Amino acid sequence: MNVPPLRPPHPVSDTGPGAAATAPRDRWYVLAVLTVVYALNIADRFSISTVLEPIRQEFRLTDTGIGLLTGWALAMFYVTVGIPVAALADRANRRNILALALAIWSGMTALCGAAQNYWQLLLARFGVGIGEAGGTPPSTSMLADKFPPASRPMANTVYALGTCLGAALGSLVAGAVAERSGWRAAFLVLGIPGLLVALLVRLTVREPRRGQLDSGDAAGQPVSLLTALRFIARQRSAVHLILGGSVATFWSWGLMWWTPAFLQRSHHMTVGEAGRLLGPMHLIAGTAGTLLAAWLVGRRSAADPRYVTRLLGWVTALTTVPSIILYGVLSEKAATVLLWIFVPSVYFYIGPILGLLQNVMPANMRATACAILLFTANAANLILAPGIIGWLSDWFAASFGAGSESLRWALLMLAPAGFWAAWHLWTSGASIREDQARAS
Repeated sequence: MNVPPLRPPHPVSDTGPGAAATAPRDRWYVLAVLTVVYALNIADRFSISTVLEPIRQEFRLTDTGIGLLTGWALAMFYVTVGIPVAALADRANRRNILALALAIWSGMTALCGAAQNYWQLLLARFGVGIGEAGGTPPSTSMLADKFPPASRPMANTVYALGTCLGAALGSLVAGAVAERSGWRAAFLVLGIPGLLVALLVRLTVREPRRGQLDSGDAAGQPVSLLTALRFIARQRSAVHLILGGSVATFWSWGLMWWTPAFLQRSHHMTVGEAGRLLGPMHLIAGTAGTLLAAWLVGRRSAADPRYVTRLLGWVTALTTVPSIILYGVLSEKAATVLLWIFVPSVYFYIGPILGLLQNVMPANMRATACAILLFTANAANLILAPGIIGWLSDWFAASFGAGSESLRWALLMLAPAGFWAAWHLWTSGASIREDQARAS
């Protein structure tokens, strides 16, 4: 692939062929539908976190075993299938890929509710991971062809509302249904509606022309995965965005996956009580944090991408502090207050990172770049974090007699990782203007 010569750095504006006036008229409808799809993705994934304790007790699992079930089972196929599916999305019809993927992961989530033993549940979680691999890369690639460059961080931040909406569904619905009808019913209630939404996507969302809002011949020809990886390696800002996003999910979602179990063990809540506590936090605080991020990156000053990277670095660093204190305090009231501060930070960085990454990649590599980010981020928060926390919890219990408090100590070991993520996000701003010019 020939890389055009570097032009003088300048903020990307909404003028010229990428102007908002020429953007597709259905862009807000598509954004709304894709946000609903993302919400179902997160709800299906987060539901198992809510019902960890009932599953662990029924199948008599250790924390290491439950960590493998929640993380490794989903991520093994998610991270390996994701990159080939994204490479296909950079060539083929993204709408059709998304609709099929949604149908697969929704159907497999419903099958989790039919599992009668550990191995059946494990196989069903494999299927969920295969389906979810085809969710975000084609979605973010389509959004880049619906919104002009300077609006992409904002659009992706609105899209990221699906995370807090999905987590709220996974907490409130799964918790309430599990307490009333058992954990298997929770998977059925969350999985079946996705099949109907998959049909909606297939029938009402139109596939946009690739690169239609970028300057010049940004769409280009399809490129190989190796070519895309080489281009990413030359984009320093892209490397730091991918690493920053990965460490941020390792920190924030690694903690959140285990928080329902932590509340049930250390603060003696039932599965329903933990769900009712966390659900409004995801819905209200998470939505507020995401909308605040959308407003901040939608301001005129955010046309300079360095503003966004600095904002992400500061917010991540500052909210790491309450995430550390949260798992150390013994008071349930204090932990609740700190959760209301920490939970919004889990959502703040998602959309802006996706939008910035889209802008430092050519149109024919965007789905692949998104898949690389998802590969590393989900390996961090679905494989490493659950497994490490589960192993540490078992180790603290066996070696130090920590008992039910072993999970608390394991979570305290992970919490400071937020400072590491903040450094990568801040550093990505050093070259992002030059990299954005090169990509366009």
